[in-house]
Amino acid sequence: QVQLVESGGGLVQPGGSLRLSCAASGTIFSINAMGWYRQAPGKQRELVAAVTSGGTTNYADSVKGRFTISRDNAKNTVHLQMNSLKPEDTAVYYCNAGIMIYSWSREYDYWGQGTQVIVSS
Repeated sequence: QVQLVESGGGLVQPGGSLRLSCAASGTIFSINAMGWYRQAPGKQRELVAAVTSGGTTNYADSVKGRFTISRDNAKNTVHLQMNSLKPEDTAVYYCNAGIMIYSWSREYDYWGQGTQVIVSS
């Protein structure tokens, strides 16, 4: 059984910073891409940032220059450093990973439970 556990959400003032972390655990052979998505009330879930196992990153235009994604392949963790936060960044943030649990199995998408980020004065 694979689990993704997120941490680091909370309430922050506009212009502030937060760091989200996500750790994958369980039976894992390999992890391909890891990323962060977010969903604001009344909106669809959207990609915030993703990073491949080789370190290639991809960001939503709305967060470029403010957010930085990083991962530690040895620890099966991914982090999202969020700076210069804006009220429109308020959402539930979800960790996502493409994981193979055995060398012969297909890759499956796994999701964390979500962590709330509120940007408000």
